[in-house]
Amino acid sequence: MKVIQIAGFLGSGKTTTLISMSKAIGQKLNKKVAVIVNEIGNAPVDAKILEEYGLKVSTIGGGCICCEVMVGLADTLVLLKKAIDPDLVLIEPTGVAMPGQVKDAILMSGSRISVEVGLAVVLIDPFIEDDMLAGEAEDNFIVRQIANADIIAINKIDVASETRIKQCEDRAREINPNAKLVRISALRGDGMDELIELMVKGISS
Repeated sequence: MKVIQIAGFLGSGKTTTLISMSKAIGQKLNKKVAVIVNEIGNAPVDAKILEEYGLKVSTIGGGCICCEVMVGLADTLVLLKKAIDPDLVLIEPTGVAMPGQVKDAILMSGSRISVEVGLAVVLIDPFIEDDMLAGEAEDNFIVRQIANADIIAINKIDVASETRIKQCEDRAREINPNAKLVRISALRGDGMDELIELMVKGISS
């Protein structure tokens, strides 16, 4: 069971990306997909949206999966494995989750089930304010998210200008020159096949 996280700051399009990606993986690759949506508050709004699309959702409320409810994530993965045995689990962490810590939380389930920690995808909203991408990783958690990404996806390319997309790409490369950089529109579908292939098969494929 491979577990992949789709991270990013609030408004970056994580839920839309999860919906588009999950349906495509199920239909085109014939793989069983489960989705975990982590909510900071007690009202799992995103999870309800996903369930309306017929996706299997396990919600962990009350905190971020990389800190307060880390054990809850491991337990949820074990339950998913036993209940539906998915080929792939997609996690939507909170907007303030750190990819490295989420990977650690995934590994906590490894003593009970066979689990593969997949790549960390971090979405960037091209309409984000420049000062939110400024500074060093130790002082800016958005920059720290990007620095910890395996794949950086510039989302909303269907509505952003080429100039703005290029600015975000240049800044992303400054922060994390080792990550794979892709452009996507989760709403329209642009670049989603490339992103899915990278996630499922790995960057080196």
